[in-house]
Amino acid sequence: MAVTYVVRPMRVEDIPQVQAIERHSFSLPWPAHAYRREIESNRLAHYIVLELPGHEPLEPPASTWLDGLRRLTRQLAEATPVREPAPIGGYAGLWLMVDEAHITTIAVHPKLRGHGLGEVLLVAMFDIAEAIGARWLTLEVRVTNFVAQRLYRKYGFSEQGVRKRYYSDNGEDAQIMWSEALDDPDYHRRLAELRQALQRRLGSVELRPLAGRDAVPLDRGG
Repeated sequence: MAVTYVVRPMRVEDIPQVQAIERHSFSLPWPAHAYRREIESNRLAHYIVLELPGHEPLEPPASTWLDGLRRLTRQLAEATPVREPAPIGGYAGLWLMVDEAHITTIAVHPKLRGHGLGEVLLVAMFDIAEAIGARWLTLEVRVTNFVAQRLYRKYGFSEQGVRKRYYSDNGEDAQIMWSEALDDPDYHRRLAELRQALQRRLGSVELRPLAGRDAVPLDRGG
């Protein structure tokens, strides 16, 4: 049975699942209020999640007595079973800074890594960047994160400098990477070819309204 992936804007109710992935992925995870502020107040921020409809939960359900009481209260109030939200397998975000879309974070749940989902999120970042009028995508990546660097180079990013001791957990340097110009026709064609190859590999991926656009399939072409 084919798996369907849905990429959509992040909502406040997604924050607990996002934080669970963040704890698996980063040594200094953002607190919940930081994501809430990004979603509700930062007009320059665009955050997305990768949802897996029909997929088994990736994390064990909350088991404290208070969580159980809240669930029971909702069930009694609604007189119907409470439907649990679809699991979130990854998330990503960027800030628009003049004509530069700066990727602030991107992560996939460890149970789903190695299956192209990080690439799906990166493709969505390109879509958002183009929709909001950015000319380039930029990011920082650990100098030892060779897996991520390979993916970024595949999509036309190149090294443009180093931020010394950028990561406060261990003092590791960050590699600064920039994409090619998003309005370059040759680059646009290469991105379209990469998108189509990813679509053939993964199958059903739906991009729900991102940056105010109508939903588009992953293989919309260039």
